[in-house]
Amino acid sequence: MSGHSKWNNIKRKKEKTDGARAKVFTKIGREISVAVRDGGPNPASNSKLADLIAKAKRMSVPNDNIQRIIKKAEGGDKTEFEAITYEGYGPGGVAVMVETLTDNRNRTAADLRHYFDKNGGNLGAMGCVAFLFNQKGVIDISLEDKDADEAMMDALDAGAEDFDASEDAAEVTTDPENYSAVVKALEEKGYEILSDDLAMVPMTTTRLTDPDQLKQMGKLLDSLEDNDDVQNVWHSLENEEDLPE
Repeated sequence: MSGHSKWNNIKRKKEKTDGARAKVFTKIGREISVAVRDGGPNPASNSKLADLIAKAKRMSVPNDNIQRIIKKAEGGDKTEFEAITYEGYGPGGVAVMVETLTDNRNRTAADLRHYFDKNGGNLGAMGCVAFLFNQKGVIDISLEDKDADEAMMDALDAGAEDFDASEDAAEVTTDPENYSAVVKALEEKGYEILSDDLAMVPMTTTRLTDPDQLKQMGKLLDSLEDNDDVQNVWHSLENEEDLPE
């Protein structure tokens, strides 16, 4: 997911991922493999794996695929993925954080540096923008056939910190420690989870008005999200809805 997840941004991302299901499966598959190696193949005793299985199912990953990934990781697949977060600035000074799982850090770093350089940004040192973000659980729920005020009360009762509704969906923000519990509580109350993740949410945002910078920012985000090594992209762009399609 990109940036601080608003419903119009989710729709943009969903339209892209719907046309690239193989990449979606690859990314969630890497996360599941790492979780199995770190905590074992049993979701009952591996909460991280349980969360990822639920997330994969919401992303329409077939159960057979999920079980195949778990068995492969359990069987000693030798591919070693390393979690590395890269940081930099996009055009106009937009802060960008890129979360990766890679089996070749030199390849990944070179790819990301190329994307930033080509699109008016620059890849920086670790820590150059991390201080501008806070980690939060971000859960987007459908409000179709739901009352927004009731949904807000349900979310806050479940332990959410904040609730921001639009016409057809709402963004629920949680403390990272409460994230899984809030997702479960909302599902039990019958809410459709459109998107959920632990996100790096910007404390301040940057608005781009220059059409060329908006075009470059859109190309940068597309390049990053299309890379198999990239799991998540977080940014401080305020007006993602203005990016060209």
